[in-house]
Amino acid sequence: MPKPDEWLHPRAQGLYCAAGDFYIDPRQPVSRAVITHGHSDHARQGHGHVLATTETLAVMRVRLGADHAGSTQSLAYGQSLNIGDVEVKLVPAGHVLGSAQVVMEHEGRRIVVSGDYKRARDPTCAPFEVTKCDVFVTEATFGLPVFRHEPAAAEIARLLNSLDHSAERAHLVGVYGLGKCQRMLALVREAGYSAPIYLHGALASVTDLYISLGFDFGELRPATDMPAKETAGALVFCPPSAVSDRWSRRFENPVRAVASGCMRVRARARQRGADLPLIVSDHADWPELLATITDTQAEEVWVTHGREDALLHQIGKMALRGRALSLVGYDEETE
Repeated sequence: MPKPDEWLHPRAQGLYCAAGDFYIDPRQPVSRAVITHGHSDHARQGHGHVLATTETLAVMRVRLGADHAGSTQSLAYGQSLNIGDVEVKLVPAGHVLGSAQVVMEHEGRRIVVSGDYKRARDPTCAPFEVTKCDVFVTEATFGLPVFRHEPAAAEIARLLNSLDHSAERAHLVGVYGLGKCQRMLALVREAGYSAPIYLHGALASVTDLYISLGFDFGELRPATDMPAKETAGALVFCPPSAVSDRWSRRFENPVRAVASGCMRVRARARQRGADLPLIVSDHADWPELLATITDTQAEEVWVTHGREDALLHQIGKMALRGRALSLVGYDEETE
């Protein structure tokens, strides 16, 4: 029986499955790729053939163009197919719309590659599904004990409370274009906010895709050329980089907010120019990482990217075998 690292191991292009001759989220163009989700540090153009969920392929078409790959193939959650000598299945990762874990079985051994994931509730994507395995390959974006995310509903309440108490000021909310924007829209609406929400143009195309797939975010308006009289008390979503750049100068004395797991660190909040840091993350925090490792019942845990050292130390304390894959090119909760 081959050892797991004999048929799945890192290469310069990314994580390579030798038994199936494909890569998972490769950094460089390859002949065959399995893509876990549509964020730009995982989904790149130029591959010969791409396998992903229907939703991820739709996201890639919007963000990368219809000709982003030579050919594509969709695979529904829970459906399996054989690629070479490997049986491959995609199961929900709970990260963003269409995000998937890659489940691979080869000669009696099962490896699960998590991709990016979270365990917290998200009304805009399928929830994370635990899959028992021999080897669990996990991210570690927030792999330090200090990272313990707040309940998203509590952070939304803080945002709406600030709107109530600063009704004369526009609230600029920095959100990533895929996943965070749409999750925040849905959560704000769930909390009872019914006024129009304004969107920076960079957020429109992916949000329109969600709407075409049946999501209802209430009334959305473009933030471009927004009349001055409407800026008072308005809720405006924009990319994090726009919160404090020239674009934001059109608003008089706005409240600047950023929604990210990084907002747990005060220095990062100051760096982003956030008056109102909102700890809303689409990645697992420290307790979720440990709980997931336990839930999979894996005997061996590999860490793809993020804060590897602390997590590997904890994996050892859990009497499990740990290994750092040290994959590069995957950013910390950013696009």
